[in-house]
Amino acid sequence: MVYTISGIRLPAIPSAYTPLSHSSFSSDRRSTSLSLLLKKNSVSRKIFAKKSSYDSDSSSFMVSASASDKVLVPGTQSGEPSSSTDQLDTTGTSTEEPQVLDVDDITMEHDADVNNGTDYKALSEEAAGPFNVKSIPPPGPGQKIYEIDPMLNGYRQHLEYRYGQYKKLREDIDKYEGGLEVFSRGFEKFGFQRSATGITYREWAPGAKSASLIGDFNNWNPNADVMMRNEFGVWEIFLPNNADGSPAIPHGSRVKIRMDTPSGIKDSIPAWIRFSVQAPGEIPYNGIYYDPPEKEKYVFQHSQPKRPKSLRIYEAHVGMSSTEPMINTYANFRDDVLPRIKKLGYNAVQLMAIQEHSYYASFGYHVTNFFAPSSRCGTPDELKSLIDKAHELGLLVLMDIVHSHSSNNTLDGLNMFDGTDSQYFHSGSRGYHWMWDSRLFNYGSWEVLRFLLSNARWWLEEFKFDGFRFDGVTSMMYTHHGLEVAFTGNYNEYFGFATDVDAVVYLMLVNDMIHGLFPEAVTIGEDVI
Repeated sequence: MVYTISGIRLPAIPSAYTPLSHSSFSSDRRSTSLSLLLKKNSVSRKIFAKKSSYDSDSSSFMVSASASDKVLVPGTQSGEPSSSTDQLDTTGTSTEEPQVLDVDDITMEHDADVNNGTDYKALSEEAAGPFNVKSIPPPGPGQKIYEIDPMLNGYRQHLEYRYGQYKKLREDIDKYEGGLEVFSRGFEKFGFQRSATGITYREWAPGAKSASLIGDFNNWNPNADVMMRNEFGVWEIFLPNNADGSPAIPHGSRVKIRMDTPSGIKDSIPAWIRFSVQAPGEIPYNGIYYDPPEKEKYVFQHSQPKRPKSLRIYEAHVGMSSTEPMINTYANFRDDVLPRIKKLGYNAVQLMAIQEHSYYASFGYHVTNFFAPSSRCGTPDELKSLIDKAHELGLLVLMDIVHSHSSNNTLDGLNMFDGTDSQYFHSGSRGYHWMWDSRLFNYGSWEVLRFLLSNARWWLEEFKFDGFRFDGVTSMMYTHHGLEVAFTGNYNEYFGFATDVDAVVYLMLVNDMIHGLFPEAVTIGEDVI
């Protein structure tokens, strides 16, 4: 199952986005600015928590903060607003209290100068081609929260500052990326993209000095398929089809990217890989090019159930769900466990440990490959079959998604991906969770936002998950990560300098993206202390 590399198949890539023509990226393609790529200038964002960007009556997301005697504006030493030109790495400070577990609608604004002379919106529209774009409602006036809880009027300055930051960030995304809907489709641009004429592979690795695609398909020869870098740190290569029309990389074959980095030569699993496996006798995982023939791809047969007014959630770990001393499979869980969950009267199942994680004892929380379902339990198509069966039974399927931290593995994870410790994460101590022994994302990075937003959308769109339970939200929202801190319910504890504003902005963004594109989706935030 896990080790039969030749027999694995990758889920179909969504077709809402017209693939970029490879001809526009060949030869001097790196000299032109790509819509899908990184902003040159770093962006900083600070936030003000809000109930809903749309001022709807739907559920609100949780908010947290640190102890403080006065209403504090993020990034200041008093209650006065801070400058709107802070860099990406700005220390955040504001949020609300983590208690409502419905990450429905929150929004916020971001302040930064991201104008580097490239018209990202035009490039995104050109790349996307003609199709009906889904729309995400713009932020509302942001006043509903005070009707819901009049006690928040005492923190109005703080809240409205954060909300203003969110709205500015939305404006920047609209201006430079063509909108949040386009921005959250990074999986249609990065990683491996198959077209009628070949395969394009793109990877953001700004710290790398050189890069080449290696794998079974070219006998792991680093000189065979050398990649080219554009001005935004994105590496790219196009592999035309073989003479017989077959793809240059066979389905199920192993792939990695070799980079010359500030830390030396390293082989990494592509960051946007959609499947990876650990071969018998080996420790690091290998990325798998997963692209099965159309006839072998799983086709969903059942529509997704409507969100019930009251959720009764059964939490489960697929691998640990067997009565036998074995790692259970998606297929066994589908056939044996789902009917029992339905019979017990639950209307939703929450699945742990879906994202690939090389360390099994982490219970799935040290994620190494964010777009890949865990290969220990089966293939992506077998996971789809499990979800489809749950829908047939009338069960919602929620995913325990981990965006709060990442595995610190360097061989098969994101850590030190381009040879630096600050590509996806904060550098130094701020980027390390001492209790979890894991890396912490820099939510102030434009490309990290693209990666995480696209990741959330990928699982909803490709696998038909019905929503998420966001892991470790308290850890995200505070620089103290909720460790050795007691929240008593006093609002002063939730509006202080320890708030990671960038993280709260991200939670607002992902919430609006999810509920704008998938109105029936459920979002839950884990308050872990």
